[in-house]
Amino acid sequence: MNKIVQTINILKKRYTAKGMVDLGNPEDTLIATLLSARTRDEQVLKVYPGLRKKFSTLTNLAQANVKEIARCISSIGLYRNKAKAIKALATRIIKEYNGKIPDRMEDLITLPGVGRKTASCVLWYGFGKPAMAVDVHVFRITHRLGWAKGKTPEIVEQELMKLIPKKFWGDLNRTGVQFGRDICRPGIPQCYRCPVAKWCKFKYKNMKA
Repeated sequence: MNKIVQTINILKKRYTAKGMVDLGNPEDTLIATLLSARTRDEQVLKVYPGLRKKFSTLTNLAQANVKEIARCISSIGLYRNKAKAIKALATRIIKEYNGKIPDRMEDLITLPGVGRKTASCVLWYGFGKPAMAVDVHVFRITHRLGWAKGKTPEIVEQELMKLIPKKFWGDLNRTGVQFGRDICRPGIPQCYRCPVAKWCKFKYKNMKA
């Protein structure tokens, strides 16, 4: 356990930027994270201001034509499906939650286009509630470190929640995304400059620049 906490603390010191889909409030964080599925956060952040300028409220989104929403986000992956999900999500939140983003996992995952990873990001970044968001980076990194063995994000989420103290759950996602893009990359990682390589169990370490 001590090595796990040490690892997270080292990564926290190295990667200090806030999460890219942490947009300061539950509503924006929810929509931005939904848009980020199979899409780089940088692409989402390029289209997001224009989307919210045109549709500044959930009511605007609920009343919008799906094609209009799609046009605003057409440069990102799966934009047509995401446009449908955004409209349906906005409609549900207005109808069932009085326009307020729910702050419980069991409610969030019932919303259109929202899975456990998105819900966890909203809980942590939007509400400050401990949540374990397992995206592709956290999934890859925790397997390499030897913290998880599960073959699905849902199983890995449960493994990590049992292993890691609750106060570090959110930090793992924020630092993991940055660490995964910088050093612990897909394919061939840059282990030779990794600050936690000595504790990593990945058998294909790349220790040469």
